[in-house]
Amino acid sequence: MGSVVNTSHRLCESTFRNVCYQFMALFPSLFFLARSFFAPRLELMAEILALRQQLAILNRTSNQPSLRFQDRLFWITLARFWQNWRSALLIVKPETVIKWHRQGFRLYWRWKSKTGRPGRPRIDAEIRALIHRLSRENPLWGTPRIQADIPRTQ
Repeated sequence: MGSVVNTSHRLCESTFRNVCYQFMALFPSLFFLARSFFAPRLELMAEILALRQQLAILNRTSNQPSLRFQDRLFWITLARFWQNWRSALLIVKPETVIKWHRQGFRLYWRWKSKTGRPGRPRIDAEIRALIHRLSRENPLWGTPRIQADIPRTQ
C-alpha cells in the first residue's frame, strides 16, 4: 500500500512540475499578448493627455504660450514614461524638454551638495575627550580597539 501511495505521489509531483514548466514557457507569450492589447490604448491616452495639456496652455495665454513650472514638470514626467512623447509635442521643441530635465537634474544635485555642512560630520567634544583619555590610559590600544570600547564606556 505504501509503495502505491509513494508512486502516485511521485506521479502527481511530476505532473505538477510539467504543468509549471509549460506555464513558465507560455507566460512570456501571454504577457506580450496582454501588453499588445493594452499598450495601444495607453499610448492613445498619453497622447490625448499631452494634447489636452497643450490646449490648456494655449487657452491660458494670449499670443505667445508661457509655460509654468507645472507644465515643464508634466513634460519631463511624460518624457520619462512615454516613448513617443515627441510626436505629440507642438508648443516647444523636444530638445527644450530635454534641457529642462537636465537643468532639474543639475539643480537637484547642487541643492543636495549644498545642504548642511560639507565634509565629514563633527564629533562631539566629550567623545573626543573620551578618545584622548582612552588612548592616554591605554597606549598599546589601536584605533579599532578604542572604537570598539567607546560604546561600552558611554
